[in-house]
Amino acid sequence: MTASAIQSRLAALAGIERRYHDVWGAERQVPDETIARLLATMGYAAESEAQAEASLHAAEEVPFGDLLEPVTVLVEDGRREILVTAPEDLASRLEWRLVGEDGTRQEGAVTLGDCPVRESRQVLGRRVARYALPLPPLPLGYHSLTARCYGREATTTIIMAPTQCYLPAELQPRQRVWGLTTQLYALRSARNWGIGDFSDLATLAEGAARHGARAIGVNPLHALFAAEPRHISPYSPSSRLFLNHLYIDPEAVPEFADCEPARRFAQSPETQRLLASARQAEFVDYAVVSACKNPVLELLYRCFRTHHLGSALTERGAAFRAFQGAMGEPLRQFAIFEALHRVMLASELGFSWQGWPLELRDPASPEVAAFAAEHHDHVEYVEFLQFEADRQLAAAAQRGKAAGLSIGLYRDLAVGVDPHGAEAWAAQDILVPGATLGAPPDLLNQKGQDWGLAPTSPLALRRHAYMPFIACLRANMRHAGALRIDHVMALQHLYWVPSGVGAAHGGYVAYPIEELVGILALESQRHRCAVIGEDLGTVPEGFRERMQRANILSYRVLVFERQHDGSFLPPDHYPSLATASVGTHDLSTFRGYWTGRDLEWRSELDLYPGPEARDADAANRERERRLLVDALRREGVLPPEIAESLFTDSGPQYRSELNEAVHRFIGRANARFVLVQIEDACGEIEQANLPGTMDEHPNWRRKLSENVPEIVANEAFARLAAALNDARNPRVADPRSPAAE
Repeated sequence: MTASAIQSRLAALAGIERRYHDVWGAERQVPDETIARLLATMGYAAESEAQAEASLHAAEEVPFGDLLEPVTVLVEDGRREILVTAPEDLASRLEWRLVGEDGTRQEGAVTLGDCPVRESRQVLGRRVARYALPLPPLPLGYHSLTARCYGREATTTIIMAPTQCYLPAELQPRQRVWGLTTQLYALRSARNWGIGDFSDLATLAEGAARHGARAIGVNPLHALFAAEPRHISPYSPSSRLFLNHLYIDPEAVPEFADCEPARRFAQSPETQRLLASARQAEFVDYAVVSACKNPVLELLYRCFRTHHLGSALTERGAAFRAFQGAMGEPLRQFAIFEALHRVMLASELGFSWQGWPLELRDPASPEVAAFAAEHHDHVEYVEFLQFEADRQLAAAAQRGKAAGLSIGLYRDLAVGVDPHGAEAWAAQDILVPGATLGAPPDLLNQKGQDWGLAPTSPLALRRHAYMPFIACLRANMRHAGALRIDHVMALQHLYWVPSGVGAAHGGYVAYPIEELVGILALESQRHRCAVIGEDLGTVPEGFRERMQRANILSYRVLVFERQHDGSFLPPDHYPSLATASVGTHDLSTFRGYWTGRDLEWRSELDLYPGPEARDADAANRERERRLLVDALRREGVLPPEIAESLFTDSGPQYRSELNEAVHRFIGRANARFVLVQIEDACGEIEQANLPGTMDEHPNWRRKLSENVPEIVANEAFARLAAALNDARNPRVADPRSPAAE
């Protein structure tokens, strides 16, 4: 076998895709250097032909190394067997014991020689086979099977999954509802502490529900870095298992009313001055917000500890202890990391745990245990923050439901975590150093993107029976009626960028899509939580069809939904099992799109490969404006006199009537679910995030221009909501439409 053939075979076993089709349909070959670097990050030595051959041999024998695989995911209408690995010449008797999730036990025995052989291989001079062991009927859920054979014993997890995700009544066929999306931090109010909080979310949920919305979508609520508030991207979190405590409303914490030290701090002239400035600021000042909130929250914890965790445990104290127990070791590890991170930053040992003393990098070390004991109060304080954040999020969801928000909260799950954060520290054995996640060149960024997120090892996920993935789903389906999975193509593959190469020269690594989708469907059904897959960018062939079979809603954005001639897709041609919107947080607002504000930003920040690309974008945008107006007029949602006023010698003119027309247009989409960005409802021009930038653009800091109570009470919002309610009224789909059900 040639060196090239060895590398190709090794790459295939490692799940590295040698080629892919980009967003423009062109086939791209992954450079050999990239493949070699990716193999190295996965632990496959391939610097020489001999090393590569040894790595290949070892990789091919992996499936034959253990009696049982660590996990098997089965679907309810599929095969019901697991694979047992044993030497062919033994034909041994195998005894098994199956313990169901509910504790029921079943036992049996077979002769392996009587079982079908699915695969066999010569291993260390002996023929080893993988036998198919039939299983008895199993209910949906997580089960454990222990097998004993030729002196060996092993245990595996069996996950029995449904074929489809949950869909509430509002998202069943022929249903047509809408929801409002917001960046929680961007919400203004006269009472918040300079950042939108869970009380603002409850107010928005109630107000939107009264206007006919059935869901409120929010940015990822993941925990960031409490000790370093300048790290602010919700899509680059410290942990996806826990919440950003800055969204807590301090005055809604039950202890606030009677905690004199906390009230005195909050009402002091200096705090009030800072709060007034923070509320009025154009951008969220996370450092100021932290400086105001953290001291009060610490005082509230002390009051809580004194009054509820003393010798007589109160009802609230018991609820906290129950929360600690339910969240288990992951909560404790997160809290310990937060305490460690604060101390390490104060001692100038660095932001990243990878630069800490060696003994503190290991969550299971005696030194970390000693630190946790010494800093017990701060560890418990962090746990208290999570307890209170969870309580306030649940209260916001309940208030929305009570007002008519029938789907409820629509949460967002980031595709990965910051490699320097709590989740990476606690899960070092499943994350891959030496590479980061990103995206190849596409419509949003022609230079490609490096998101700086830590890749998860597909092999390590299986070794852990997918528990990290399951825990992440459970944490983010909590208190939610729908979950948006950012970059849902991660279920099939992710674009890894090895250290030392540019974002344009990364490569895709495959993930076990069928097993991940099965688990996603199981958790979705158990939480009664619909799933929306953000399938924008470079989407592999056949992927959307696979998502559709699993009842995962596609994510369709107006500006990308075009016909072959570039014209905008008519509303009745949108797929039914989909969420449709005018824009997203990574795109310009509609007003910014119409006026070209996003193109101005890209030019100012040198995000174009060259002037030709910049000029082509500007010319294309002018054409898009004309095509959009044509589409709106064909649909009958834009009066001719308004259309004529939109184009002048001085440039495109934005009008509120145009905004209403484009939302009527998307509201008529055949998609069951339509989302409206609150920035578009308010006529904002600037977008929340500009991909490819960090500090150059005020990402994740921009606030809305109006306070939440004024937004949901003003006439413009009422008119837009009325237009959406009118457009969303159920209609019989045209049987000639390709999207008709």
